[in-house]
Amino acid sequence: MVQALSTIDRPTDRFLLRPFRRRDTGPLHHAIMDSHQELGEFLPWAHPRYSRIDVTNFIKDSNRSWRDARAYDFAIRRPEAPEHHIGNVSIWFVSRGFRSGEIGYWVRSDETAAGIATEVAGEALRIGFNSLKMHRIILRIAVGNQASERVAEKLGFVREGLLREEIKVRGNWLDHSVWGMLEHEFHRFHDAEQSVSR
Repeated sequence: MVQALSTIDRPTDRFLLRPFRRRDTGPLHHAIMDSHQELGEFLPWAHPRYSRIDVTNFIKDSNRSWRDARAYDFAIRRPEAPEHHIGNVSIWFVSRGFRSGEIGYWVRSDETAAGIATEVAGEALRIGFNSLKMHRIILRIAVGNQASERVAEKLGFVREGLLREEIKVRGNWLDHSVWGMLEHEFHRFHDAEQSVSR
């Protein structure tokens, strides 16, 4: 049986990851509206008609998913600016029986190219392997999203293959590359990283 994940705030070096709250509606909607043009290139839900009602429904579903141990969505915030929404990072089970999971994330357009996605996805990896006891975690990255491919490479993921025409965004079918990491690879990579930082 999967152990429930605590709803405590989780600090990284620069950020705070926490579950979504009802009062996040405004900051989250603002971040999406400021970033929908760039996000919408790869994410089907990111469009200019994404409303505050859509945000409210997302937060309700996110809270339900957390309670049901289906998925864990985290708001990315800075401790010194807790109302400014930077983006989301999520981790969920693809298969509980085989302890397989997936991570997804996005960062608002005016905060990209600052190592945020690498830092928060790295924390999601730690949650997946250490707290949720996953055996394997994947990233699915739209072909052409070079920034996300760099994140996968920095974190030590292995590119495993291609899912052809997996989703349709703005009327175009997008291929996704699949990147995987196994628990022993995570621990070897993480232990080596810790040794270097000492």
